[in-house]
Amino acid sequence: METAELTQEELFQQRIDADQRIEPKDWMPDAYRKTLIRQISQHAHSEIVGMLPEGNWITRAPSLKRKSILLAKVQDEAGHGLYLYSAAETLGASRDQMLADLHAGKAKYSSIFNYPTLSWADIGCVGWLVDGAAILNQVPLCRTSFGPYARAMVRVCKEESFHQRQGFEIMQTLCEGAPEQKAMAQEALNRWWWPTLMMFGPKDDESPNTARSMQWRIKRFTNDELRQKFVDMMVPQAEFLGLTVPDLALQWNETKQGYDFGEVNWEEFWQVVNGNGLCNHDRLQARVDAWEEGAWVREAALAHAEKRRQRQEPIHKSGPTRKAELPQD
Repeated sequence: METAELTQEELFQQRIDADQRIEPKDWMPDAYRKTLIRQISQHAHSEIVGMLPEGNWITRAPSLKRKSILLAKVQDEAGHGLYLYSAAETLGASRDQMLADLHAGKAKYSSIFNYPTLSWADIGCVGWLVDGAAILNQVPLCRTSFGPYARAMVRVCKEESFHQRQGFEIMQTLCEGAPEQKAMAQEALNRWWWPTLMMFGPKDDESPNTARSMQWRIKRFTNDELRQKFVDMMVPQAEFLGLTVPDLALQWNETKQGYDFGEVNWEEFWQVVNGNGLCNHDRLQARVDAWEEGAWVREAALAHAEKRRQRQEPIHKSGPTRKAELPQD
């Protein structure tokens, strides 16, 4: 009996199931492409918007060393955004359009960046908790099914690991300092713990994208699985610091060898996602202002590139084919 010819979708899924990488020129379902553009662009937007809460403290960091470290970290985040926008462009997405969607409020970014950084301890919590959550989200993406996304994440994850260590070191320094410093660290943890748990997205049974992303191996773990891993990883670290996780329901479960923990305030989560968080307006306005104020830089760069292109000498038909040297400015 002859085997029925497989459809393109079935052949595509066979490649996914065999853990083969999908590259930009390969055939892929439109829904796979759209899902990737949505996820990668959202990821890129999160890196760029995520510069703002920490950038708020560059000029107020407590020492020159702290300033230089924080400045380097913020610069890393800008680079992460550029890697990810480039990965999305391989799918046919326009960077200008992605940014236009962000500025118009159509595109989403991580809800965590709509919370304010009120003290220096908040910078520690962002590094320790937020980047810790990012690492759990992003390390599996190094094995995601789309090649450019997976390769971009290798470097991103290496740099994020340094960011997480930097945040933990800030928290440890505060906890080993004066009582007022430790109290500041505890107060920051109280404010950042629950919003960080929200970073992993809605519960699995309420997430419209998780099942398909798991089928296509864009994601390797569900939202709830990653949230559980995060709690199990962070609670011992908080205990080491001498801090108390602000969750009265938190307790060790011997049966599942993990922690039981309280319910996330999903009403708050959806309010922030839908634009009603503490800093949604300020974050978006800051990005729009930066785009508009930087227009002259982009125009000058394009004009300079065009000028250099026009000044190139024509390639002679005889002799070796090579690009003529540009005249010196």
